[in-house]
Formats: sequence, structure tokens, C-alpha cells
Amino acid sequence: MESMDYWRLCEELTVKQAALLIVGEDPAKNDNVENWSPDNQPTGYLAAKSALLNAISSKILPSDMRDAYVDEESYYPLNILINVSDIRDWLKKRGITTGFFFPDIEDSAPDYLAVQHPNYSPKLAAAIQAWLAVTQNPELTKAKSVKQSIMVWLRSHAGRFGLIKDDGNPNESGIEEVAKVANWETKGGAPKTPEG
Repeated sequence: MESMDYWRLCEELTVKQAALLIVGEDPAKNDNVENWSPDNQPTGYLAAKSALLNAISSKILPSDMRDAYVDEESYYPLNILINVSDIRDWLKKRGITTGFFFPDIEDSAPDYLAVQHPNYSPKLAAAIQAWLAVTQNPELTKAKSVKQSIMVWLRSHAGRFGLIKDDGNPNESGIEEVAKVANWETKGGAPKTPEG
């Protein structure tokens, strides 16, 4: 077993641990991540942590505050606990169905889509995953062109594929490049109005 696989034994995780696992990093090797400058933190960590905290604060994601305390400098609740099955359900609702929390799906994915692959290309992975998401869910293309639908999906998953700028916003030019590759409707024109 890989060192990250042992984290699958946990029924609950802290916000920091969950955010690191979402972005494919081992919490044991990144324990001091909060002390690092944002440039040195794993790609997507800040976005994943913010999304988790916002979901907890909005009561979208159930959590347990029994051992929580606040770091006075950052006001970051370091030990809020979240049930792993709640994290998995929350990720599914956000359109994320691969990665650490979905090992069965990840194991069946081609190895070149795994971040650990020696020739892993985030943009190639983004194009393939966006293509799969849009082709498997016709709702995503309602009243939008295929390219627009792919770009919407890529924006909502930008952190996962390194399509985020230094300021935390999606990298629109990178998203445009990936969308061109994944777009199968290359003739252009206005999207067709759905029938019925």
C-alpha cells in the first residue's frame, strides 16, 4: 500500500487533512502546510480548504466542532472534523468523482490520468475529464454550446488541474486552450434550442 492509502482507514478527517487529500497530497508529509507561503503550498490546497470551510460555515457540509480550536493568527479552525462519507457526498455534488475519495473509480481510470504518472499532463487530464463529464451529462449542454459547457465545467474544476492564476481566479486562457481540445462541435454557431 502507498502511504496515502492508510488515510482511507479514517472515518473522520480535519479540514486541513481533507483539503490536502482532495488535491492529492499526503497530510503526513504536509503537516506544516499552513506555515508555508501560498506559492509553496500544493496547487489547489487553498481553494479546497476555502471551499470546505465555506461549506461548513453554510451548513452544507456537516462537521464536528468538539475538538476545534482557533489559531489566533489565522482564525483558522484547525481541528474541525468532517465525516469521510459526508466529504465524498459533498464532492459528488460539486462534480468531483475522482481522486483520493473515489479509489474504485480512480483505479479503473487509465494510468496516464493519474497525477503520479511520470508523463502526467494536467491539461490533457482536464480535457479528457471535461469531455467525459459533458458527454455523460446532457444537462450540462442545455442552452449552451459544447465549448461553453466544457469551459463551465473546467472553471468549476480549475484547481484540480492547475488552471488557477496566482490571484486564485481561473486561468481563462488555459481553460480556453483545454476547451478547444475537448470540443467535438467545431463548426460553431449558436447552440440548438432543446426540443420539447
